[in-house]
Amino acid sequence: MDKLDLLIVGGGPIGIACGLEAQKRGLSYLILEKGPIVNSLFNYPVNMQFFSSSERLEIDDIPFISNEAKPKRNESLEYYRRIVTSNKLNIRLFEKVETIVKRINDFEVVSSKNTYYANNVTIATGFYDLPNLLEVPGEDLPKVSHYYKDPHFYAGQKLAVVGASNSAIDAALECWRKGAEVTLIIRGPEVGKRVKYWVRPDIMNRIEEGSIKAYYNSTVKEIREKEIVLETAEGKVILENDFVLALTGYTPNFEFLENIGIELSKDDKKLPHYNPETMETNVKGVYLAGVICGGMETHKWFIENSRIHAKIIINDILRKNKSITTK
Repeated sequence: MDKLDLLIVGGGPIGIACGLEAQKRGLSYLILEKGPIVNSLFNYPVNMQFFSSSERLEIDDIPFISNEAKPKRNESLEYYRRIVTSNKLNIRLFEKVETIVKRINDFEVVSSKNTYYANNVTIATGFYDLPNLLEVPGEDLPKVSHYYKDPHFYAGQKLAVVGASNSAIDAALECWRKGAEVTLIIRGPEVGKRVKYWVRPDIMNRIEEGSIKAYYNSTVKEIREKEIVLETAEGKVILENDFVLALTGYTPNFEFLENIGIELSKDDKKLPHYNPETMETNVKGVYLAGVICGGMETHKWFIENSRIHAKIIINDILRKNKSITTK
């Protein structure tokens, strides 16, 4: 393969948007995705409904028609898959990028299957790959998962759900409705404030009526084969337990960014260095797009407010190309 104008790491909605824009503007490009098309969305719970309405999830002004104002996971998979296939985007799936090395005038990108050379690289990898661990004894037991897929699996089981965000609350409600005995373990004093407004009353009612037991200001201290040990405001509590869903959030792959040479802020936010006017990082020729721009603040960037990154990045690449050719 000839040297590319742009290699895009990540085949999620924002990576796809970058590919579409590159294709429209005449740049040679390739999208590498370590899983299926929109891998992160594919790994969402089967019944997940977006907080955003469908028009806010659109890319490149391609209409997103959904049955309800706020689309569900299966509708989003269909939408983004059709964009990829209908536009014949240059994307390679199940191909993980392992290293990106800056050379004198370009980049060498080594994947699990090939080696590529590109003048520019865009990182659009999201944050869903590395779960925030509880770091307690027993977390490696087979009954513990940091990802939730289908409530049917937990029917008739004693299930502990750790977390207070949308993912944890959705899982607790869905699994309870499928017959699980659900206990919520929440580190803070209340259900998360960012929980979807139409879901929050539901979980509060289930807790108040006793259908779902909630332990506030509590943490997991140990996970055993048939039990889970909590530290609560009232002291240690031991519960019978079959499964644990530790839905405590996810972390971007900062090591991957640092290995490329991208600088991160020294505080807990770990904000990557980039120019918001161009999306270019301190490594010239490497751009960021999407939620990865927020570092640990993974709630700051979504599809709806980062889809503009594609146009910003491609405009800057074309500007630099024009500058080179006119010299």
